[in-house]
Amino acid sequence: MDFIDLPQMIAAAGTVRLPGSKSISNRALLLAALAEGETEIRNPLHSDDTARMLEALRILGVQITSLADGGLRVQGANGRFPRQRAELFLGNAGTAFRSLAATLALTAGGDYVLKGVPRMHERPIGDLVDALRQLGGEIDYLGNPGFPPLRLRTTKIRPGGVVRVRGNVSSQFLTGLLLALPLTGAATTVEVEGELISRPYVRITLDLMARFGVTAARQGWQSFHIPARARYRTPGVFHVEGDASSASYFLALGAIGATAAAPVRVEGVGHASIQGDTRFADALAEMGAAIETEEHAMRAHAPASGLNGIALDCNHIPDAAMTLATTALFARGKTTLSNIASWRVKETDRIAAMARELGKLGARVEEGADFLSILPPDAPRPAIIDTYDDHRMAMCLALAAFGAPVRINNPECTAKTFPDFFPRFRELVTPAPVIAIDGPTASGKGTVAARVAATLGFHYLDSGALYRLTALAAREAGVDWTDADAMAGVAASLEARFEEGRVWLNGREVTETIRSGEISAGASKVAALPAVRAALLFRQRAFHRSPGLVGDGRDMGSVVFPDAPLKIFLTASAEIRAERRRRQLAERGETASHADILADITARDTRDTNRPVAPLRQEKDALLLETGHLGIEETTRKVLAWWSREQTA
Repeated sequence: MDFIDLPQMIAAAGTVRLPGSKSISNRALLLAALAEGETEIRNPLHSDDTARMLEALRILGVQITSLADGGLRVQGANGRFPRQRAELFLGNAGTAFRSLAATLALTAGGDYVLKGVPRMHERPIGDLVDALRQLGGEIDYLGNPGFPPLRLRTTKIRPGGVVRVRGNVSSQFLTGLLLALPLTGAATTVEVEGELISRPYVRITLDLMARFGVTAARQGWQSFHIPARARYRTPGVFHVEGDASSASYFLALGAIGATAAAPVRVEGVGHASIQGDTRFADALAEMGAAIETEEHAMRAHAPASGLNGIALDCNHIPDAAMTLATTALFARGKTTLSNIASWRVKETDRIAAMARELGKLGARVEEGADFLSILPPDAPRPAIIDTYDDHRMAMCLALAAFGAPVRINNPECTAKTFPDFFPRFRELVTPAPVIAIDGPTASGKGTVAARVAATLGFHYLDSGALYRLTALAAREAGVDWTDADAMAGVAASLEARFEEGRVWLNGREVTETIRSGEISAGASKVAALPAVRAALLFRQRAFHRSPGLVGDGRDMGSVVFPDAPLKIFLTASAEIRAERRRRQLAERGETASHADILADITARDTRDTNRPVAPLRQEKDALLLETGHLGIEETTRKVLAWWSREQTA
């Protein structure tokens, strides 16, 4: 799937059960593989990141069995992997790469190569390598110094003593060391140089190590001691709690769009969680959101007075803080997120990426080395969002749909941690309503759609006029109507507005101009170009805004709004439609014979129904309305009655 289009949402409510935590799942898998005995892991996350860890462990000779309920049974290797030589591909899974690098570097006699996707080869690992070399690890950079890929060849470990690692780039370096050091069997102290960022993730590491039998003593966040003869032992059954970082998207959803009577409830994390990202709820509360926390669940809804911008040091919620950047679009005043330097060495440079994408939505954004400030627009504008193959960019920016329609490019990048995020998201939200009215030329759909929209107070989309506008804009720019690529560029940049029967292009009214014979002929040529239809798809969907939309055309219900709750297909005989068109022309002072108009309409019907892209047709779930013997007022009343029935169904 290249993209997913989200209309503007008007409400959120319901319950979501979180997938297992990625951070806990990958740590638990590695610890179970290193432990003595068999471990059954319940509720592990199934995603790209955990798949990379599972694949690597199996290549290393660890026996892992998939259970019917989604769990995993891991036969521990008792501190030494069966396979001493291997090449491992770890994608862009940072936790898996750093922890396995440390573990394999301290495995005597091993010879391993660790690789990833190109972005992984841009993520620094030099501080971890330097620390491992202090212990005797023989590590070669196979590309740029300080970055993966790596070759790990260990002939003699120097166990014990003190090893130092910087803490201000990534907490995963410290996590990797802590997980690996018990394999040496010697008492070792790790000293952290500088401030340790992302401390909650280190706390998860220490907690899981203790559950597998190794207790590390710490002095503040600067010194950690692994005792001599420490060994990992199975806890028997290990339960993975829900992912607190993933909880942030749904809690923010509630804070933006839910009510006290119908909040968003998130199950899987609560005050009993070991994950620091649960404190994201505190940040939402500081913005004014109503938050309730149970042992293993949370609820959120929007405050009656609206959200407020905040200034927050985000060291305690490094991943979940990204969700605050999008939530800031719906708050009064500026939101400043600081101490987020680690964003720059994640799946993408998240500070720069978030600044660009929020800017597309109309926010004024200031970025620094370790901070992001967001001043929201009066109203977010429709935007096509790039995700940089970063799962959190896709999930965070889905929330922007509460302000305007958005297109999320490469939505499948969420498979890294939350493969079914978008289906879960859609289960909780209510989009602005849309009525799709299709039909052949001169069937009355444009006039009826405009009147229905005016009666309901909805926006109106004349899709046929969009093609006329594209033809007009191309003519004015000197673009040939048959140049598909150039025409697609024109279509993608259209600024169109429809109001009370009038049409604007780039701020000027062109209602009569686009009705000329020349532009009408150009519109037919333009509409036949698949590239133009694809480019106009999001332009059309961008009209799907609160409080609702009525759209008319020839593919509204089939292509543009296939999920519309009400689809109507207007039709009449070609003879009746030809007579209607003749009268319309006469009212404008133009003359044409009935026979000529009938021939033109018949030819257009043939083209529309037989074109290979989005042919004119009545969808199976569309209501047929024969308008041959109905006036505009009668037809409008019929459509409004159907809409009323739909609302009460």
